[in-house]
Amino acid sequence: MAQLILQPQLMVGEGWDDFALLDSGNGRKFERYGDYRFIRPEPQALWRPRQSVWDAQGEFVPGSDEEGGGRWLYNGPVPRDGWELARGEVRFNASCTPFRHLGFFPDMAPVWDWMGEQLEGGSAAAEDGGSSTLNLFGYTGVGSLALSRFGPVTHLDASKKSVVQARANAALSGMEDRPIRWIVDDAVKFAAREVRREKRYDGIILDPPKFGRGPEGEVWRLEEGLPGLIADCARLLDAQSRFLFLTVYAVRMSSLALAGLLHEALAHLPGVIEHGDLAIREEAEDGRLLPTAIFARWHNRLAA
Repeated sequence: MAQLILQPQLMVGEGWDDFALLDSGNGRKFERYGDYRFIRPEPQALWRPRQSVWDAQGEFVPGSDEEGGGRWLYNGPVPRDGWELARGEVRFNASCTPFRHLGFFPDMAPVWDWMGEQLEGGSAAAEDGGSSTLNLFGYTGVGSLALSRFGPVTHLDASKKSVVQARANAALSGMEDRPIRWIVDDAVKFAAREVRREKRYDGIILDPPKFGRGPEGEVWRLEEGLPGLIADCARLLDAQSRFLFLTVYAVRMSSLALAGLLHEALAHLPGVIEHGDLAIREEAEDGRLLPTAIFARWHNRLAA
């Protein structure tokens, strides 16, 4: 039976050559993406900034509604069609999206590393093609590309535009021939079909939004849809599977609640269920930790 660890944990992302959290405070954050610097809203940055001036080429100014509206204001030249970044072997395009994001989520970097550690030296035989993973809500594919070195990946997102960008990132990385299935579909419907097909995966990652719509107008509300989706994901794993990783943003919810949900669904499997916060460290010798999301994860030590 999977053991639930009650003590919360931290997964801390550090900067790399193409990304850094330069400063934060007063409800905003100051970041570097390659050669460009940006200011974005960050409600959890309750403290004061350490730098007196933030010299940024662009800033996202949120709208007055609660639907995530807003606009970018530019103080310098920024390529509107995007610019290339890299982390390890994965190359991808960053761009200023209408949703305040830059085309990928840098706080997920330690999650990509952790998943790789779970799959490294896995029990899947080489002749079977390696470990198979499912990336639901896969966005622009940076996580899928990182996972593809371990075996086949099923990358799914409800946004056709995101999947097109993910395939472009694969081409940019020289990974067009990697065993990745690119699927535009509703995550709930797809997972249910995979259960009926009696599919099995070595690892599953879910990064669902608080609210969203599927390609055919399906409505997703996190609190309503997540329990059923996790239950189906649990049916796609077995005692030889390696992990399930769930992240949640911008909700009034504890990571312990996510862990309880995983414990209910995965209690029949061996392994450990953990939970806690994702955070990014500021680029300074005593850099502060900026929390960005909550997570819960199951991993199977017996499968190692």
